[in-house]
Order: sequence, then C-alpha cells, then structure tokens
Amino acid sequence: MEKVSTTLNVAQAYYARDALAKNLYSRLFSWLVTRINESIKAQAKTRHKVMGVLDIYGFEILRPKLTDNSFEQFIINYCNEKLQQIFIELTLREEQEEYVREGIEWTNIEYFNNAIICDLIENNQNGILAMLDEECLRPGTVTDETFLDKLNTICAEHQHFESRLSKNSKFLTDHSLPHNCFRIQHYAGKVLYRVEGFVDKNNDLLYRDLSQAMYKANHSLIKQLFPEGNPAKVNLKRPPTAGFQFRHSVGTLMKNLLTKNPTTSGALPGSDGERACEEGGLCFRQPYEPCLERYKMLCKRTWPHWRGPAREGVEVLMTELQVNPEEFSYGRSKSLLGTPEHCSSGGEKEAVPEDLATLIQKIYRGWNAAHTSCSLTESDHSGSLVPGEYALFFLEERRKQCLEDLATLIQKIYRGWKCRTHFLLLKQSQITVAAWYRRYAQQKKYKRIKSATTVVQSYTRGWQARKLLRELKYQKKCEEAVTTIAAFWHGTQARRELRRLKEEARRRHAVAVIWAYWQGLQVRREYRKFFRANAGKKIYNYVIQRIIQKYFLGLKSSMPSMSPIDRSWPSRPYLFLDQTHTELRRIFHLWRCKKYRSQFTEEKRAVYEEKLEASEIFKDKKALYPSSVSQPFKGDYLEISKNPKYQKLNNVVEEKVLLADVVNKINRANGKGTARIFLLTKKNVVLADQKTGQVKVSVPLPDVSSVSVSTQTDGFFALKLKESNSSNQSKSPVVLIQPQYVVFKKGICISVKGDFLLSSEHLIEIITKLHRVGTTAADVEQLNIDISDEFLVQFKQDKVCVKFIQGAPKNGSSVSCKRKNNRLLEVSVPTTAA
Repeated sequence: MEKVSTTLNVAQAYYARDALAKNLYSRLFSWLVTRINESIKAQAKTRHKVMGVLDIYGFEILRPKLTDNSFEQFIINYCNEKLQQIFIELTLREEQEEYVREGIEWTNIEYFNNAIICDLIENNQNGILAMLDEECLRPGTVTDETFLDKLNTICAEHQHFESRLSKNSKFLTDHSLPHNCFRIQHYAGKVLYRVEGFVDKNNDLLYRDLSQAMYKANHSLIKQLFPEGNPAKVNLKRPPTAGFQFRHSVGTLMKNLLTKNPTTSGALPGSDGERACEEGGLCFRQPYEPCLERYKMLCKRTWPHWRGPAREGVEVLMTELQVNPEEFSYGRSKSLLGTPEHCSSGGEKEAVPEDLATLIQKIYRGWNAAHTSCSLTESDHSGSLVPGEYALFFLEERRKQCLEDLATLIQKIYRGWKCRTHFLLLKQSQITVAAWYRRYAQQKKYKRIKSATTVVQSYTRGWQARKLLRELKYQKKCEEAVTTIAAFWHGTQARRELRRLKEEARRRHAVAVIWAYWQGLQVRREYRKFFRANAGKKIYNYVIQRIIQKYFLGLKSSMPSMSPIDRSWPSRPYLFLDQTHTELRRIFHLWRCKKYRSQFTEEKRAVYEEKLEASEIFKDKKALYPSSVSQPFKGDYLEISKNPKYQKLNNVVEEKVLLADVVNKINRANGKGTARIFLLTKKNVVLADQKTGQVKVSVPLPDVSSVSVSTQTDGFFALKLKESNSSNQSKSPVVLIQPQYVVFKKGICISVKGDFLLSSEHLIEIITKLHRVGTTAADVEQLNIDISDEFLVQFKQDKVCVKFIQGAPKNGSSVSCKRKNNRLLEVSVPTTAA
C-alpha cells in the first residue's frame, strides 16, 4: 500500500484537533451510558413490564439574536416536529377514531398535520438534510452559500420554506430575512436559521490516521472507543454525516414509540384542535368486562357473578347506582364516563394562578360532597341521580366500602376455619396419643412374655449344650489318648533308627578320612621326583584339576531332585565351564528320566495308564477332574480282605475286587442318599449294605449300557442298564438278592426300580476303572460315558430327568438333591464345592 504524507495548515490543524476532541467526547459519553445501562439492568431472565420516560429537547429558538439559530437548533426543532407528528397521530386522530369505533355521537374536529414540515426536512430526494449530505459529499468547492443556493433552487416553491434569494418574489424585499439565512414555518412558529457552519458541522469528519493513532494507544479504553483504527480491519467507506446519524436516531426513536403506549405531558400549549378534542371527550373509558369486574360488588344483581353479557351487567350496575345517564355513554366494547372538569387539559394549561386555585377548591369540594353522599344509605339517595361530575368518585368510594365489608367477611370465615382446624387437630392428637399409649402397653406386655420365654429356652439350651460338651470332652480325651500312645511308639522307633543311622554315618566318615590320607600319601610318593623340574606346569594342572574337582563336588552337593519336572540347576562358577555345565545338565536330565522310568512296576504302570485314560475322558469336560490329578488311585479304600467286618462280603464276592468304596445311593422317591458299599470286579458291579455287609444287588457289567455324569464339581453318576430279552438271561443274568428289583413283562427283563443314581468322593477313579473293565467285559470298543448337566434315567416305569444347577451353598459345601416332581430330579451344586 502506498502512503502519501501531507502537512496541515493552521486551520486544518485546528479542524483535526476539534474533530478528534468532539469524537472522543461523543464516544466516551456513549460508552459511559452503555456501562451505566449494563450495571442497572435487571439480571432476571423473566419478562417484566417497563415504563420509560423520554425528556424531549423542547422547541428551541434563540430569542435575543434570531440569526444565531444554526445547525444545532435546526436538528433539535426537527426532532420536535417528529414528536409533534406522533403526538398528533396518537392523541387527536386515535381518540376521534375510537369514538367512531365505539359508536359515540361525535363531531369531527379538524387539526393541522405537520407531516408536510417533516417531509420538507427529511425527504430522501429533496429534503433539507438530504441536500446538505449531497452538498457535503460532492467534489469541488463546497461552502454554506452553495448549500443555500441549492435550497433556493429546490425548496423555493414549498409553502413552509422562506429565503431572500428564492424564486418567490414576495421575500425579495423582506429586510427581516438576511441573505445568508432561510426561514421554516414550524408548528410552533417561524424560525430563522443562519447557514454559516451547516456544512462544516454536518461533516465533522475524523481523519483515518487519527483513528489509527488512537487505536495504537496503550490504554485499553481508548482502543475500544476507536475500533475503526484497527489495521487488520481497514474500512475505506466514508463515515456518515452528523445529519444522517441524527435522522437515523430519530427514526429509531419513532419506531420504538409506535410500539409502546406513550402518554404526553408537555409544557407548551396545545393546538385548538387538541383543546376542542379534550373538552368534548370522555375522560374515563374502560372495556365492559374489566369495568364490571371492578364495580360488580356495588350491586346485588351483579354480585358475585353476572350471568349475562358484560354490557348488560354494566347497564344494570349504573341503573341501580342511579348514575346520571347524560354523563355516561355505552360504546360497542367500552363504557365511557365523562367529567369535563377533569378531562379538559387545555384550560388548565393556560389558566392563571387565581384560576388554578379556584379549580383546586372546586375539585376538593366536589370530592368532599361525593364522599359525604357515599356514606348515606341507599334509601337516602334512592330517588336522586348521582351528578356526572361526581360519578367516578362515587363509584370508587362505594367500591372502597364494599371491599372493606368483603375483607371483614373473609376475616370472619378465616377465623372460623382456623378455630375448627385447631379443634380437629386437637381431636386427632387425642386419638393419636391414645393409640400410641395402647400400642406401648401391648408392646410392654409382649416384651415380658418374650423375655420369660427366652429365659426358659436359654436354660433348656444350656442344659443340652452342657450335656453335649461332656460327651465331646470324653470323646476328645479318648482320641488324645490314642494319639499320645501312637506318638510315643513312633518316637521310640524313630530314635532307634536315628541312632543306627548316626553310627553308620560315623563309620563311613572314618573310612573316607583314612582312605583320603592313604591316597594323599601315595600321590606324594609318586610325584615327589617331579616337583622341582616341572613345578609351574604341575601347579597349573593341579589348580585346574582342583577347580574342576571343586566344581564337581559342589555340583554333587547341590544336585536337584530326581523328579523329571524339576527344572532347577546350579549356576556355573567359571566361564570356561559353560559348555560343560550345559552338557552335564542335559545328561543329568536324560539319566534322571531313565531312572524314573526304570522304577515303574507293572502295577504303577497300570496306575499311570488309568490316569492317562481319566485325562482322556474328563479333561476340559468335568470341573472335578483338576482336583483329582494329584490324588493316586488306591482301588481298595475299604481293605475288605483285612477288615473282619467285611469278611461275609468277601466270602460272597469270589472274584478279585478292583475297587471298593463307600457311595451314596440316591433314593428314587425323595432324592436322599443312603450309604452303600460299591464293589467293582472284572465281571460285576456289587452294591452292599455298609453296616451288615449284605449284598443288595449285583449287576453284570455287560448289562451296563452307559454311565452319565455332570460337568460340574459334584460326585453324582448314573448307571444305566440295558433292556434284555428273557432268552439272553443265561448270558448276562442279574443276580438278585432281593427279588423286588426285577419283573418280567412280555418276555422283557426290566429293572423295576430302573437305573442306579449314585454319589461318590472318588468319582473320577470309579468311572475310569468302570470304563476299562466294562469295555473288556462287554467286548465292545468302549463303554459310553455321557457328560452332561441334564440326562434321563429310568426309575421304575417312568423316565426322570436329572438336572444339575449351580446355587449358593446352604449346608456348607455339600451337594443337595431334591425330587421336584414325577419327571424332574434337581441336584444343586454349590459354586465352592470341590
């Protein structure tokens, strides 16, 4: 951007200084007004009704020297013309139109409309302000005289414009009108304006470089007052003139006033039309509904509710109150009441002080008479009319008395309601106190009975507990005696063995010491002749051998266990032994595995095969399996051959017993368990009574079709039997000790009570052995193992569904079984059961 610098002369410098000072003052004043308005503004967001007060400039004429009226007086008088115009619109025209709308007899009053004067000043095409802006903005030499010449050319024919140099010849010889002035006929009279300074005051331009200099000031307020000086927001548009700004502000004010309900209170005398309108008008007007609502209590027919149209209610009200009909008019939607003494404002405006005093005395005497008349009863003025000048006072006074009577009535009703409420509250309180007292008495009686019952129960429970405690103490004493005797016996055996081992260790140590001394002596004799000639090499070899010897001896003392799963290994002491150390670790692990395999006997190999088969059956299928991995399979948990209690059972079962354990046989009727001895041989499954050892049932393994278990941590399993023809009974007979287990029907041998549902703590071992033996006995590939949380079992003639569910533990960690109905047997497995 190219910059051109020019110097200013004295006049231009004065002009720039004055323009800056005036702009600074104007903007600072506007900023102050804005801040005050923001600080006093209501903070609530709700809408409120507001009342604004507008202080008008007032029509201004400089009387001492009429030629001193300049641009300032011109725009002030223009604003007053606009306010006079809106006053005419809202006061004279609207009031007369309202009488016409309401159907009131009215003689139209003519009045002067100053719209033609406003158009002379503000017209956008040929108005005085428009001509002034055009003259200020045009190129060339612009002076106040050229502006006056343009007005003389354009506004000469206007009837409210006068100028000495205009084309109108009647002003050519008017010596009261100077050559550099023009005159306008305002609504308040003629005003003479001197054109000197119009152009200069209308321009009032501030140089752009001054705005930029003020924007660069350090004070934030100065920068805020001159936003157009921001270099980032360069605006080349010419700023508006003072006349344009004032005309825009006046237009905004007029729009705001037209949206409100303004009331004018002026100090200037009104026009003749205004005075005539006020004297002939009706001062009090109100729609029928609010009027009836305000005064309905003055008449019995309208109080408390009027059931007809509001206008008829007002007519009835005025008739009953005997208001003078001449002072009261009924419009289409409003009621109008006239009081000429109070409605006329023109006479009051021009009244001298003596007349004003007389008027005040008259109004006071009228009010006093109205107040006295309102205090009379209806019978006192039933035959006379209320004068029109006192009608409004009369209505208000009567309304005031009625409101006092209504207030007294409301107070009476409220006091009665308050006393009754207090009585009802006392009555309810008495009922509540009595109820609470009876409740307290019953609670006290109940607590005495409960306390006596508790004492009796506590004595009974104490006696039972002491009896049980004596039994438990005696039982514990017997167990401690057995434990003490066994401990002393084991201690004696252990001490004997310890003495033997210590003696043997001392002998071995003595032999080792003697042998070491003997070996050392032989070595010294053998290598004595070489010590001097090859001492360095011998010492080096000796050191190396000593290090290796120490390494092997240390490795021997810190060898890991013989378990193949033990991954521990001593750390190497020297770096040159790293490869040897790694190779020894590998060789030791291979040797350890070989030694571990060589220890297996046929029985132990069979145990590991059973463990492998259990893993294939139950791994990742049953939740009980992981806890059984570390438990060895014992097979005979009861030691039948050694226990004389089961000698009778050992004689009945002739075959070799592969597994003997105590299981719970689930009752088919109620789901409760009964202890039974479970024996598994190579050909049969035998269930016997735990107490007597008597065999209850013996099932051949070929008759077992499948075994069903759940996926959870319980020990339940079901032995499902086959259905076989009677012709095959010789091949796989069911050996019956109690004949109620079998019945023959249509040639089919069916178990009357059906399949067996059992529970054992060694479920994994039982199913594994049953699977191995059952597969061999039945001559099939494998016995079917069904792992599911729901399966069917045959009980008598019906099939019952056994369902396993997880539930919270009720009896510790035990599994509960319950018969729900004829078709469902539910087994609840606690989540913590192992």
